Amino acid sequence: MARDRNGPEQFTRPLRRILVGGMVLLLLAIFMIWRIDSPRVEQLRAALIDRFVPGFGWVMVPVTKATDMVDNFQSYTRIYEQNQELRRELQQMRAWKEAALQLEQQNARLLELNQVRLDAKLTHVTGVVLADSGSPFRQSVLLNVGQRDGIRDGWATMDGIGLVGRIAGVGSQTSRVILLTDSNSRVPVVVQPSGQRALLTGDNSTGPLLEFLDKPDLVRPGDRVVTSGDGEVLPADLLVGEVAQSPDRRLRVRLAADYGRLEFLRVLRSHELAPLTDPGGLVAPPVTAEAGNG
Repeated sequence: MARDRNGPEQFTRPLRRILVGGMVLLLLAIFMIWRIDSPRVEQLRAALIDRFVPGFGWVMVPVTKATDMVDNFQSYTRIYEQNQELRRELQQMRAWKEAALQLEQQNARLLELNQVRLDAKLTHVTGVVLADSGSPFRQSVLLNVGQRDGIRDGWATMDGIGLVGRIAGVGSQTSRVILLTDSNSRVPVVVQPSGQRALLTGDNSTGPLLEFLDKPDLVRPGDRVVTSGDGEVLPADLLVGEVAQSPDRRLRVRLAADYGRLEFLRVLRSHELAPLTDPGGLVAPPVTAEAGNG
């Protein structure tokens, strides 16, 4: 089929050639002008720059945006690396915290071995834990010290770090310690630094409850808990533990004593405290001859 010589292609081809040739000549002219070292040509270049370059700012927008994206990506990369470094440091700090707690426990045991007293008015007798009579309904341990060692009902017991419980039943050679976790345990305490007084109530769990707080909003997790000495039940200022919040939003106490390794306990002599009249002891005191005749 013969082509139509009067078609559009017969006019567009020469026009394209003319445009391409003109563009090449224009680029060559710009190149030559840009390379000529002459004051007049320099003035011409400056005039062309002042005339056309400010109007081409929109051309640089994509380049600027791309540069900003690269910078932001590099910034995010640096932030990610810093975050990873902070995570590693946090793990190291947790390890150091655990090491510090172990050193604190070792120091407390060394103080115990060196007969360091908590209070000038308090002396103590160290006993060995003979058996753990803990059960779902009772939390207590047996010690190898009793009436022959001058032990009395109601005296506080500690493991060298924190309060463990109190004597609740004394025999001639053994005594029973009711732990703070026992459901029958009730100990008046004070939360520091707020000074809120409360009652530490055992519920057979590892974290006894803090009850009867006047202003619970003033108590924060991590606050220190010590005995208050109210009612002369126990001596004041004995370390109990720190406040913790359970998943059910109730305030509990994370005990300072290591209940997983109760090997030696010290019974604090406190002669000023009134003896308990009804201990309900697991180890009952021996019946004397006078009581039998009576």
